[in-house]
Amino acid sequence: MSLESVRAFLAAHAPDIAIIDQGASTATVLEAAETLGVLPGQIAKTLSIRVGETVMLVVARGDARLDNRKTKDALGGRPRMLGAEEVEALTGHPVGGVCPFGLASPLPIYCDVSLKDFETVYPAAGSRTASVRLTPGRLAVLTGATWVDVCQPPA
Repeated sequence: MSLESVRAFLAAHAPDIAIIDQGASTATVLEAAETLGVLPGQIAKTLSIRVGETVMLVVARGDARLDNRKTKDALGGRPRMLGAEEVEALTGHPVGGVCPFGLASPLPIYCDVSLKDFETVYPAAGSRTASVRLTPGRLAVLTGATWVDVCQPPA
């Protein structure tokens, strides 16, 4: 169902974007980068967090980490990661396939400025084996995301 909701979202909003189904796991940043033949930073990981009472998604480059201070300053509180069951219930996507497309529930979406380090990025597409390729700007526009600076620079 999750891959199908992403397929329907893209058909309605970006029919030119193809889903890449590798048939191999892309559930982690390193697996995705290896399978797609790109740098780990080019993987656009989607983090499901709660700040106060608000659940939101933050899309960041794959090798970045959330910075608690920056997140508190930008989003109003300390981030808390959601558990796998809650993530799947709210997004409709399994952990390892979470993306900001075709969500089961409307959620605020933020893109970390770290994504702008790359011309193209690869977010998941609703399954542990599927992704899409697009520019960070297009990702933000398609999802109605707000740009924020909430990550530590990669080591």
